[in-house]
Amino acid sequence: MLIRRALPADAEAFAALAERLWRGTYTGLIPAPDLEAHLAEAFGPAQQAAELADGACRTLLLEGGGNLLGYALLKAHGPVPGTLPAPFTKPLEVVRFYLDPTVQGTGAARELMEAALAEAAGAGHDGVWLQVWEHNARGRRFYAKLGFTPAGTTVFQVGSREYHDLVLVHGLEIPFD
Repeated sequence: MLIRRALPADAEAFAALAERLWRGTYTGLIPAPDLEAHLAEAFGPAQQAAELADGACRTLLLEGGGNLLGYALLKAHGPVPGTLPAPFTKPLEVVRFYLDPTVQGTGAARELMEAALAEAAGAGHDGVWLQVWEHNARGRRFYAKLGFTPAGTTVFQVGSREYHDLVLVHGLEIPFD
């Protein structure tokens, strides 16, 4: 498998991957009208092209066998207010982190997250934060194994419903190979 930065030419394929993985993750957990509205707002070639053109964003793609199998969308902006402890002064958010089910459990997620953390450290960030749904036990275990620790909670709105997310942080003082 290969991990690489997404290019503007990847917008259409990236959009299809992002929508497919989000839909696969949340179908049956989020009411269909809310799910469809969120997908229409957050995913599509125009939305992903805008993310790829945004200087504050970096997207890492996971490829295998000529197919896109996962991605990490990183964004440099402030933390969720009141959640990020000192000494993080220049954190980076992992906005989205998704893998195709066919590569889950293979070590690909670890490789992709380590690449994301290395990307953040290389860009001068001193910490990384992300949100994970409180009921995503597998995701929480994965992030804990990689050294993410709880720093607070926040609400993620999808349609008319609110979902509670945990905010997790990771310092970047740990070197990665």
